[in-house]
Amino acid sequence: MRRRPFPAAAGALLCLAALLFGAPPARAAARIPVTIGHRGVPVRAPENTLASIDTAARLGVRWVENDVQRTRDGALVVLHDTTLERTTDVGRRFPGRAPWRVADFSLAEVERLDAGSWFGRRFAGERVPMLKRYLQRVTHNRQRLLLELKSPGRYPGIERQLVAELRRAGWLGAARVRHDLVVQSFDARSLRIFHALRPDVRTGLLGAPKAAELRADAAFTDQINPDQRGVTAGWIRSVHAVRGPHGSPLEVSAWTVDDGDRAVALARMGVDAVISNAPQVVQAALAEEDPVPPGPPLPFPEAAFGVF
Repeated sequence: MRRRPFPAAAGALLCLAALLFGAPPARAAARIPVTIGHRGVPVRAPENTLASIDTAARLGVRWVENDVQRTRDGALVVLHDTTLERTTDVGRRFPGRAPWRVADFSLAEVERLDAGSWFGRRFAGERVPMLKRYLQRVTHNRQRLLLELKSPGRYPGIERQLVAELRRAGWLGAARVRHDLVVQSFDARSLRIFHALRPDVRTGLLGAPKAAELRADAAFTDQINPDQRGVTAGWIRSVHAVRGPHGSPLEVSAWTVDDGDRAVALARMGVDAVISNAPQVVQAALAEEDPVPPGPPLPFPEAAFGVF
């Protein structure tokens, strides 16, 4: 992959401008975005499984993203789709129960499913993890978590239940809340509920609201996390110009970026984080970028290891 260094002439002009007009605002300086493993490392292991986040840990990916839903009997489990068909053998084990919605199965039934064989024989027997066990593994791996409430409208009260689960797992202490956890969703109503329950926890709204809508969203969210295909530098500047509920500029975590050159382009636009199915590829590409000028760190909770 060919890297495109910042032109030397452009750097000289920036230096001259700084001397004449003063240093630009901190946001104007390029920063290496944090890299987040989307459902772990799904190009190497079955998504949203313990094997996937373990793979991320071995590759040095310290932030992982997951999806949370609820079974018929009230257990929180980690799975992306609202049905079990794509990533488990539910059709073979329960052939008469299509469309195999997560909410129609008990925890005991979900735990019987093979969530790894579809990806590769060596992952045969991998299970759909309960959120409790998933949190334990993330803690063991010394990783950090971008946790998505998936289709929360299907699961009334899941926000309060999630708060209770995070508390039991030790994820709501001050240090964890400050550095290790972000809760996101496409559902603005769900994020408002979660924010009201735990205003100290950072939240992210998935999507790309218009600039005029950002101030209303900033009442309950710290991040605006868009599909990377529609991102522009101007829109990112609009997001960064608004402060969230914790007093910091809103951040941008763009998804899903699997190409190194695209990750570099987004970094130059100013994104704070890049969510990737191939985080090892993205990290390598960003690491090859020219050193950036010194300045204050990004507000994203990254201090322990430098990049998200």
